[in-house]
Amino acid sequence: MKMFQQFHLASQYLAMAGKSFLEHLEDDSHTNMGFSITEKSLWTWPLDNSGTQLGLNYTTFSLEWKTTTPQLLSLKGKTHDDVVAWLKNMAKASYFTKPYEYNLHYKLPYSMDETDTFEVSSDTEVKELIHLRTLAQNVLGAFLNEQNLKSEIRVWPHHFDTGAFGHLHDGSGKSMGLGLAIPDNLVNDFYFYISGYRGSTNLRTWAFEPLSYGKWINNGFKGAVLAASEATEEMGLEFFREALEAYKK
Repeated sequence: MKMFQQFHLASQYLAMAGKSFLEHLEDDSHTNMGFSITEKSLWTWPLDNSGTQLGLNYTTFSLEWKTTTPQLLSLKGKTHDDVVAWLKNMAKASYFTKPYEYNLHYKLPYSMDETDTFEVSSDTEVKELIHLRTLAQNVLGAFLNEQNLKSEIRVWPHHFDTGAFGHLHDGSGKSMGLGLAIPDNLVNDFYFYISGYRGSTNLRTWAFEPLSYGKWINNGFKGAVLAASEATEEMGLEFFREALEAYKK
């Protein structure tokens, strides 16, 4: 199993911590995560009043139960049941009133059998995954700031994309969903994406001018995509700028 797939599966432990301990929100945002560039880690929202969080460290491939006395669990060689048992113990030790429960409410494209263990199959791939999460965080942050769009930048556990959503506030009623997605049937690479909406209606792109970087798609997914493995921060920014200008016209 590729490393990005293992990290996707491992991120579900964070999502289920949000589901176990936080108030459930209609958009499921209680299960999403933030990425820390400095710590090279995904983090849940604070899980209690004292700020306890669960993290997934990319560098060490470990979970961190962040309290006043942080506890670490290396995922290497661990089965799914090993991890869930550890998390249940962490919640008990932190005097959480609810138990930790692992109960996905969506389907993932891959899974682990009972005897499968997490392993670091490629250090090179791990470094690339850190680079891509950092690239996404920097590009989205710079673009949102530049365009005065208000949005959190979060990693969503179902599709494992780094995503943002912003309203244009120009009287058009338009909004933008944008981010960095993992490889799928649309693009066989990590890729930047942007899609426009008016209300809940996805805006068509067939008449838009070609982009300097990336391309428009109007079949199924309606928006623009740019393969990220060779993209620089400036290329990513220019991709989003040009796409936004097309949507504004």
